[in-house]
Amino acid sequence: QVQLVESGGGLVQPGESLRLSCAASGSISSINGMGWYRQTPGKERELVAFSISASSTNYANSVKGRFTISRDNAKNTLFLQMNSLRPEDTAVYYCYVQLRDFLNKHYDYWGQGTQVTVSS
Repeated sequence: QVQLVESGGGLVQPGESLRLSCAASGSISSINGMGWYRQTPGKERELVAFSISASSTNYANSVKGRFTISRDNAKNTLFLQMNSLRPEDTAVYYCYVQLRDFLNKHYDYWGQGTQVTVSS
């Protein structure tokens, strides 16, 4: 049983920054990866940033150079630093973790989402 809780969303003007946090609790082991996704009304949930390890990350083309994913392993917390925000970044942002067992089965966990609104 794993619980993910996002925080840090809010309303900002274009060009400003936000830092999202995702606190994980429960039985966490054998992690395939962790990441951030976002979703707007009428669209599918899309990958924003994903972290397999501290040295292996990937980003959506639309956020490369502006967003940075990072971890604080000691506190079981995932972060998303979002700089130079644009109105098109407006969405509900979700924290995600994928676990695996000894049979290599996948277990997906999602946070409840946090709203990010970029508007002038």
